[in-house]
Amino acid sequence: MHRRLLDITAGRLGTRFKNMPTLTLTTTGRRTGRQHTVVLTVPVVDGPRYLIVASRAGDTISPAWYHNLSADPSVEVSFQHGPSQPMTARVLPATEREARWPQVVQAYPGYADYQKRTARVIPLVELAPRTDY
Repeated sequence: MHRRLLDITAGRLGTRFKNMPTLTLTTTGRRTGRQHTVVLTVPVVDGPRYLIVASRAGDTISPAWYHNLSADPSVEVSFQHGPSQPMTARVLPATEREARWPQVVQAYPGYADYQKRTARVIPLVELAPRTDY
């Protein structure tokens, strides 16, 4: 529904959610090879890099997009309904994730609640322009 709102309004509505900017992430299906696009919030913007959270609202399993980019880190990203750009996804290792988690929770305290709901450690993923890797 969020993606439809972005498309219908040409990005005039839906570029922010819960006080965070949004992006569209296109991954390649790990089993099907098909393109899949989702709209996600971005709790941390660090220049041309974006930090996203594979929370699935604290579910016991990670979202499908996370499994897809884990299998193929080459993704397409459109930040706040801007032009699409090729990026590389990198799942943060444990120590880096722990260091960055407070930034995520500061941007949206609900992420702390999501972490409390699940036994899994919610992954953080950095998206960076492909030329950076």
